[in-house]
Amino acid sequence: MKQIIGGLKFPANAAVLVGFEGSDDAGVYKINDNDAIVQTVDFITPVVDDPYTYGTIAAANSLSDIFAMGAKVLTALNIVAYDSCHVTKEMLTEILRGGIDKVTEAGGIILGGHTITDIEMKYGLAVTGIVHPEKAVRNNTVKAGDDLILTKPIGSGVITTAWKGDIAAKEHIDKAAYWMAQLNRTASEIAVQTGISAMTDVTGFGLFGHLSEMIGQNCGAALDMSAIPFMDGAKEYAGMMLFPGGSQRNRKYFGHKVKHGGLSSEELMLLFDAQTSGGLLISVNRSKTNELIKKLHDSGIETASVIGQFNDDKGFITVK
Repeated sequence: MKQIIGGLKFPANAAVLVGFEGSDDAGVYKINDNDAIVQTVDFITPVVDDPYTYGTIAAANSLSDIFAMGAKVLTALNIVAYDSCHVTKEMLTEILRGGIDKVTEAGGIILGGHTITDIEMKYGLAVTGIVHPEKAVRNNTVKAGDDLILTKPIGSGVITTAWKGDIAAKEHIDKAAYWMAQLNRTASEIAVQTGISAMTDVTGFGLFGHLSEMIGQNCGAALDMSAIPFMDGAKEYAGMMLFPGGSQRNRKYFGHKVKHGGLSSEELMLLFDAQTSGGLLISVNRSKTNELIKKLHDSGIETASVIGQFNDDKGFITVK
């Protein structure tokens, strides 16, 4: 994407607080001294069989960027592409109902949307949120010495690929669907309330890719493989190398930034695995780590874990 838009010149505007330049999770546009709107858009192809569950997952995935910026959800617009020969009106109704329920849970409202015919089902949202102009959380303001917290387990990419190949066990895809449908709203609110350095969500670029965006060339990161939570079945399907194409592309693009010793190829690929509606990656001062972890656990986010630390090894991620 950087190659595609790198030669484009976007008009400068003093009201744009966050644009393309930082590879952040959403754009931020200042309205007045107290309000800035946060905008994002995302859509996905089906990752489960049940239409309603797919709708909730797609919506949660789209809403996540708002929460990654430390913002609140205001409104959303449906984005739908479907094949009327294979997707019935009843199925489409259930997909949209799932989206409505998840946006409502997020504290927002759906205002409308747009539908087209396509050969492959796609659903998602264009979302508008709101945040104080000085309080938008960035993804690249980490500090060396901070702890790194992950709020959801990893593995949705390899598990949904196994599902597409009719290999995934029902209990594994059902639990993966549970994780993917969970909003990052509570984790975001707790993080902002506690006070953090930076935050992003783990989606298509995988853990390594989004962590690479966090460190840029200003910091490094060291990960403890044993501390990283994984979804049930993820390691089993990783052993079969059932990774989606996006995970392979992540390894090709971000692999030169990763230093690893003793990890198997499948273990390494899990950290490149392209996620759908993954958890938040949070950079927090060590003096606040225990407080933040306790608040997350007390709120029901029991898998929230300290998985590493930021350091001065600028531009590189070490994992052991």
